[in-house]
Amino acid sequence: MAMAVALVLMVVASLLFHFLSPWWATPLASNWRQMDDTLTITLVVTAVFFVAINLFIVYTLLRFRHREGRRAAYQPDNKKLEHWLIVATSIAIMGLLAPGLFVYAAYVTVPANALDVEVIGQQWQWRFRYPGAGGKLGRSSIDLVSAANPFGIDPRDPAGQDNILVNNNELHLQINQPVRMLLRSQDVLHDFYVPPFRARMNMVPGMVTSFWFTPNKLGRYEVLCAQLCGVGHSGMRGYVVVEDAAGFQKWLKAQPTFAQTMAPPAPVAAAAAAPAAGAATGEALVAQGKALAESKACVACHTVDGSPRVGPTWKGLFGKTETMENGSTATVDETYLKDFIRNPQARVVKGFAPMMPKIEMSDAELEALVAYIKSYGTPAATQQAQQQSAPSR
Repeated sequence: MAMAVALVLMVVASLLFHFLSPWWATPLASNWRQMDDTLTITLVVTAVFFVAINLFIVYTLLRFRHREGRRAAYQPDNKKLEHWLIVATSIAIMGLLAPGLFVYAAYVTVPANALDVEVIGQQWQWRFRYPGAGGKLGRSSIDLVSAANPFGIDPRDPAGQDNILVNNNELHLQINQPVRMLLRSQDVLHDFYVPPFRARMNMVPGMVTSFWFTPNKLGRYEVLCAQLCGVGHSGMRGYVVVEDAAGFQKWLKAQPTFAQTMAPPAPVAAAAAAPAAGAATGEALVAQGKALAESKACVACHTVDGSPRVGPTWKGLFGKTETMENGSTATVDETYLKDFIRNPQARVVKGFAPMMPKIEMSDAELEALVAYIKSYGTPAATQQAQQQSAPSR
């Protein structure tokens, strides 16, 4: 009797939790209302079976409970019941699967006016590419990826010269403009996921996957990687900014094209990157390094406040003497940092696992990132700052 009462209470509580719960699907689901409808169908079908099965168990507990002088009859099989169960479960499974097939077909059937946007996933960062005035994305290949060409675009393809490149984790889209996301990975399995849009798709190395959606509400929404892709997986985040047509076009025009990124630097820019640059240039270099650290997900493994993480903290790192796993030591100077970033598996710092991925980076980007790391001071400066901030006794 106690078990029967417990099962009834569980069914009632589950139904009340569902109908009274404040956690419902958000209204930011882009054009994917049918996804919510499919979810509702799934909930209804599973709820019917959940209630029916548990109430049937309650009935059997009461109907066939032990009584003095009576015993339940043992029936090893019941062909009629088995046939009914096969029919009922088959109908239920079709009810669950059929709507999903229609939704997925619509999910990958792209409207003719959709804008193509390429998404590139790499441990642990996002990059985006838009077609230029020509309206086409140029050919690309993993074999062409380098520090100067992180997107792997074929420089011999005229269609790729005007492609617009976004080498950071922020994707801008125009409201009410259908967009097809072309997804590819440069290393391991990733998954591009925008929870408010119900939009996600696996990114499989060696192939291009795709889906489409229409953003229909202005705002800034978080992008997640929904496949475990390594130790920095939790830091592989980005943003989708949905804005009006004027704002989107203004932002798009401010982004560099592939031809511009491959052009040799102007003499003024080269002089600004030289070590003899002034204080203003140094601040700009540090700011560029900070942006790189965020866009390339360095901050997923390294902190700047001295707190521990899977990689050494950058606070007071420059000038420090590091001990390697093999017992050797090395002073953290510019050469050390550049060599370590270029080839992180060449040596292992004691106390840390050799899990840092090799990230393609140009000389200018490397210079900026090193300047940013240097901005967090030497061990002596860090110790002095801690002594000054300590309360006097």
